[in-house]
Amino acid sequence: MEQVLFIVWRESVEALLVVGILYSWLRAAPEGRRGLPYLWGGVVAGLALAVALALVLLGVSSWLSDEGQEWFQAIMSLAACALVVQMIVWMKTHGRTLKSELQSGANASLADNNWWGLLILVMIAVAREGSETVVFLYGTVSAVQGADIWKLTLAGSAGFAIALLTFGLLQLGGKLITWRRFFRLTEILLLLLASALLVGGLDRLISLGVLPTLVDPVWDSSALLDDSSGLGKVLADFAGYRAYPALTSVLLWVAYWIVVWALLRRADQPRKPAPIPA
Repeated sequence: MEQVLFIVWRESVEALLVVGILYSWLRAAPEGRRGLPYLWGGVVAGLALAVALALVLLGVSSWLSDEGQEWFQAIMSLAACALVVQMIVWMKTHGRTLKSELQSGANASLADNNWWGLLILVMIAVAREGSETVVFLYGTVSAVQGADIWKLTLAGSAGFAIALLTFGLLQLGGKLITWRRFFRLTEILLLLLASALLVGGLDRLISLGVLPTLVDPVWDSSALLDDSSGLGKVLADFAGYRAYPALTSVLLWVAYWIVVWALLRRADQPRKPAPIPA
């Protein structure tokens, strides 16, 4: 349940950031206030697209056989892992210019008196965050056997409520909580969660006989830290810890962190300015 709360919280804050930037910009200019209905229309349209994706995923899953569902859930877990990494790399690359890029897009809509462009901009931004949330949640929840839908709903609602509070605190600013520190901390937690999604997907592929185990298990640390309860369960859910890991999972888990380190190091490098044409 804690994974669901965290994912909804983090993605909701990102969506609120995008909407908040555009809302503040529109409210600042008298002529911009005409675009407020289009802003909220874009929010509703983006949420509708995310809900449609969720219904498609649930529908596809219900049509599949037991083995087909195992395949589908494994693929979704791995896709969610890749999506987390892609999102963090994108934020590392564009985070510093996100506000100016959003405002330039809104400026273009204002200059052309084309508020539908603003609606599409907001719809894409909200749908992106919403679709990421849907994929993350599906990949996470599919790994939980016998998940209680009411508990999941409560966790998601709590995550959104905390996101509203977090956004308000971040908007106020301060030395303790800043946007930079918020994203830095949550990036680490998201990468850990993505590694758990990776291991969960690999476990399913191994059970399907697609991947060899090589050595199974590599070690047995259950006496020291069991992965079915207590701290071990938290580490299993948030970092992919296994008390009885297969060698294949260990090697791919290490490879994941090497790839993530290389991508983030590349994203931290300043982008070269575009060459000026002669």
